[in-house]
Amino acid sequence: MIQKKKTPAGRAALGGILAALAVVAMSLGGMIPIMTYVTPLFCALLLEAVRILCGEKFAWAWFGAVALLGLFLSPDREAAVLFLFVGCYPIVRPKMERRKLPVLWKGLFFNVSILIAYWLLLKLTGMDELRQEFQTMGKWMLALLLVMGNAVFFLLDKLLRIQKWLKTN
Repeated sequence: MIQKKKTPAGRAALGGILAALAVVAMSLGGMIPIMTYVTPLFCALLLEAVRILCGEKFAWAWFGAVALLGLFLSPDREAAVLFLFVGCYPIVRPKMERRKLPVLWKGLFFNVSILIAYWLLLKLTGMDELRQEFQTMGKWMLALLLVMGNAVFFLLDKLLRIQKWLKTN
């Protein structure tokens, strides 16, 4: 098998295709309610592929482009804002893993990001239907939703370790 050198044009093409896939996924996410939470995770997995194949600087540019396009084009504002706040996790994760108590830093990143994202959604975007949904849920259901969000986030963290698994096999 011939090993081809990665060129800047090849990285840009791959990044463009994966960015288009991410924006389309985010735009289609509004059709099924659970997709509001699934599409930002899917886009984070695509970002991990971009980070591995194209490098960290290119991954930051990709993240910025997808986040902006998602905010402008996606009918599901909640998913777009969640990706804006939590989607950069695959890029910052390696730095967190080098620190003491990485689980604490990861949990802090997720919880602070989610709380800021939802505060902005409620205060700045005027999403009255989200406010009404939260009021009908009650505080205990919101706390349970946050706990489940943490569980899914740490499952995503395990899934992002695929690079280590691929290198060992």
